[in-house]
Amino acid sequence: MAEKNILAYFKSPDQAQHAARKLQSLRVADMSIDRFGAYPGGELNQPMNPLTGNIASLSTLTLNADISGPGAGILGAADPSASGMSSGGQDGTEGRDILLTVVLDEGVFTQAMRIIEESGGMV
Repeated sequence: MAEKNILAYFKSPDQAQHAARKLQSLRVADMSIDRFGAYPGGELNQPMNPLTGNIASLSTLTLNADISGPGAGILGAADPSASGMSSGGQDGTEGRDILLTVVLDEGVFTQAMRIIEESGGMV
């Protein structure tokens, strides 16, 4: 049979894990959960003093972005999420940085979509 894929966005890893556990009962060929963001970087690994440290950009401090140069630093600092002065994300995607990717049999596609939406996912 043919396979279909689903890209679902969640607000927390727990929500995605909950959906993944339910999806295991279906004929899932492949599944993964990943976190993504607009800027490279990850956990804050090197503590620094913002008063004396060499700071590439405001987004380095607030978003832990790994800035590659002055231009990237300016663009990163211009993002509303860097300053906290955001308008609130009216499109409903705000805070959905967990991606659940599922490849499954076409016959259980609608059932999988229902499980994801009941678990708080947005497709």
